[in-house]
Amino acid sequence: MVLRVASGERSAGPGRPRSVKAVAVFDSHCHLTDSRFDEDRAAVLDAALDAGVARMVTVASNLEDARAAAELAAGHPALWSTAGIHPHEVAEAGDADLAAVRELAATRPEVVAIGETGLDYFYDHSPRELQRDWFEAHLGVAGDLDLPVVIHTREAEDDTIAVLRNAPRTVRKVLHCFTGSMRLLEAGLEEGCYVSFAGIITFSKFDGQDAVRAVPEGRLLAETDAPYLAPVPRRGKRNEPAFVAHVVAALADIRGESVQAVAEATAENAERFYALSEYAAND
Repeated sequence: MVLRVASGERSAGPGRPRSVKAVAVFDSHCHLTDSRFDEDRAAVLDAALDAGVARMVTVASNLEDARAAAELAAGHPALWSTAGIHPHEVAEAGDADLAAVRELAATRPEVVAIGETGLDYFYDHSPRELQRDWFEAHLGVAGDLDLPVVIHTREAEDDTIAVLRNAPRTVRKVLHCFTGSMRLLEAGLEEGCYVSFAGIITFSKFDGQDAVRAVPEGRLLAETDAPYLAPVPRRGKRNEPAFVAHVVAALADIRGESVQAVAEATAENAERFYALSEYAAND
């Protein structure tokens, strides 16, 4: 899907459509190092560019993934990466992994954020206390390096709010793939968080429209979380960055705003969150 909007030029005559232009979009969170892309990763990136996805950030889940993500991003000018240990993975990580995440983030220009980190009490793949320790440690690394943090939270709202309230306000934070309560949303916004929505908002059972509407325009992001959570009409298929346009269109519909306005706002917000203008200035 390529987002297209009327250019605003006057119609050439009765019954003749105004010209249209493609709208650039930003996939702020995907996982392009996932094995489901091993057979056609280059084609997936090409398809995203063809669909008008101007920039993407591929997000790491562990140290090996972070290294692979940085290498992948180094070869694609529209792609950036993160470094961090997902809460599912922290039980298998140690101090050396955190030190390596710090070094990778400090030395590789492709790495523009720490994460994803956070808390997942739904699956509980790692002990909860350990998840909290790693979440706080990631926030500390981000503060030291002046990088933003990508946050995963599921069924862990009380502890997520507590950690956010103790985190430095100077650290930019995003609640990714948001499906939480209004209480979590309000607490996150109070702590300066950006809020990102994925393909779940296109599902018929999605009931978080109030949260979508409540996010200020300047804090709103769009993502695919590919290869997971493919949006309608691609639901059930492997997700990919090219499909982020469906998320942008759904955000616009729920918020009662134009597709162009949401596309532009989410792209500008992602560039600001990841400080990509600073990297571009240093190229």
